[in-house]
Amino acid sequence: MAELGIVIPAAGQGKRMGAEGNKQFLSLRGQPILVHTVRVFQMSDCVSEIVIVGAENDLALIKDLVIRYKLDKVARICQGGVQRQDSVRLGVLALSSTIQRVVVHDGARPLLTLKDFHRFLQAAEGFTAATMGIQVKDTIKQINDFGCVTDTLPRERLRAVQTPQIFERQTLEAAHLRAASNGYYGTDDASLLEWMGYPVQVIEGSQENIKVTTPEDLWLAERILTMRET
Repeated sequence: MAELGIVIPAAGQGKRMGAEGNKQFLSLRGQPILVHTVRVFQMSDCVSEIVIVGAENDLALIKDLVIRYKLDKVARICQGGVQRQDSVRLGVLALSSTIQRVVVHDGARPLLTLKDFHRFLQAAEGFTAATMGIQVKDTIKQINDFGCVTDTLPRERLRAVQTPQIFERQTLEAAHLRAASNGYYGTDDASLLEWMGYPVQVIEGSQENIKVTTPEDLWLAERILTMRET
């Protein structure tokens, strides 16, 4: 099996959370959100190394958490860029040269289970790029600049994209470097490969694999973890 590296962008400040500083250090069931996120990859026998990308002011705290929680698969902690895409590019470039496949996972998405991660890896075998995604529940309407509906999109063909996303390392690097040189910013890493013409496979995700963005998300994450313990 190709060596697998994990890049965790964790430099966002989480303004929608309404808290000062990085939302990924907020407590979830008594431990920082980021620790929950990293631990699933620490536990996986499929993972060779982890790179965490953080804001300059957070690097010392991240290092302390890695030591305190014995996350010894974290090979490097590096400073992020201006945008998330810049941070991921720096994280990918920081991986060891032996890494052939790269998983990118949001630092604020702490509820991925080991079972779902391994299911995702198995389903993604043979694909250059793949992402988790779930079917949308609501009707999605497209609007114009004035807020008027222009189209109702077919719900059965729509997916809400999650992370993890997995890529062939060489292809992901090339996509990030080309995007940087062209000043192109995508909405996620998969969109960079779409931009370059590569197919991206969507693999069924989990409704519980939420991204903690608002105080309501943190409350829901607490409830999900509580239910898992019963």
